[in-house]
Amino acid sequence: MSGVAMTNRENALAILRYQNYQRVPVVHFGFWPETIQIWAEQGYIDKDLAYNFDYDSAEEAQVSQLLGFDFGWGTQVNGQAGLFPFFEREILEHYEDGRILVRDRSGSIVIEKPGTVSIPSEVGHTLEDRESWENLVEPRLRWSPDRVDFAGLDKLASRCNVGKTQADNQEDRPRGLWCGSLYGAIRDMLGIENCAYLSVDDPALYMEIIDRIGYLAYSLVDETLHIAEERGLEFDFGHYWEDICFKNGPLISPRVFSELVGPWYRKISDRLAASGIDLISLDCDGKIDDLLPIWLENGVNIMFPIEVGTWKASIKPWREKYGPQVRGIGGMEKAVFSRDRKAVDAEIERNRQFHPIVIRYKKSSILIAQRRHQDAFRKRSTDIRAAGLYGHAQANQWVVRFGAGIGSGRAA
Repeated sequence: MSGVAMTNRENALAILRYQNYQRVPVVHFGFWPETIQIWAEQGYIDKDLAYNFDYDSAEEAQVSQLLGFDFGWGTQVNGQAGLFPFFEREILEHYEDGRILVRDRSGSIVIEKPGTVSIPSEVGHTLEDRESWENLVEPRLRWSPDRVDFAGLDKLASRCNVGKTQADNQEDRPRGLWCGSLYGAIRDMLGIENCAYLSVDDPALYMEIIDRIGYLAYSLVDETLHIAEERGLEFDFGHYWEDICFKNGPLISPRVFSELVGPWYRKISDRLAASGIDLISLDCDGKIDDLLPIWLENGVNIMFPIEVGTWKASIKPWREKYGPQVRGIGGMEKAVFSRDRKAVDAEIERNRQFHPIVIRYKKSSILIAQRRHQDAFRKRSTDIRAAGLYGHAQANQWVVRFGAGIGSGRAA
């Protein structure tokens, strides 16, 4: 596309597909509302902007611009691939110290401390056995067309100005389709321990739950794609959320995961491919190494967010082992943002081996509500873009990091 400026969407997709690109977009994937509100109280962001903030909105775009980002990585069309409707949030008990016992919308029984933004302590679950499955949970996991995100499709069509010229297109970022959660949703409903016990105590029920979740995810993707195609809409990538690993590895046996969950990834990947979608990203924190080959062999080819953690995750050994089929978004050590500019600079330099580079700030890392960090974000965004224009003087090929999306590409 020599002589013609490429859009953020075009650049991002070119990098992820190992094609020529002009620049590396700088991306995020959201901010905690509490962070934006703290910045507003400190006078750095307009209060109307902060307190009306929502994802995939004009307010998010404004915050992104203030911090020097090009866009947020995420899906524009979602839908319900799990509980529908969710359980009503219900306060079950008040404790003297101010904590509350709550049934959350996934049916988990948790202890919350008002004013604390963190993962609550789980103490029980609505789903425990076949009786609770059949009476309380299974009725919420039945397919119906109203699970489709019609509002999201309408919004995307409006932004994309379907039927107009490319120059009129206002959706300047990759178009993502939500593909659900094939095991993370089950972990939410059952809890980590109950998942392990149920797989042994009642393997038939365990398989039934997995298959129901897989069926719902596939049905949602299939129906959404049919409707999108009728409207002339196209998606660039599919996206899952899982979060089923911790610092030492997965929360499920890789063998069991491959045998029971793997086929559903493959079925959905094949459906996406039938609509021309060749990029599939998956959000999973923790040490994912043992599940990575299962995802790759079943069509998932973008790892996200490559959480560094104490296990020091890096895409480098994955690329050495699996080659260019594995791409990634992320790879920044989020803890550095609670330190100082020197620590942030050092992390940027550590990542220069993946030229060209772009940074992705995880939500929790942006809880540092100080102006000096905002200035650092903007400054480093400029530096990162500059780094994306110059590469290793090695055979024209670079290891490419888009939001640390990894691929091999060349600057056009």
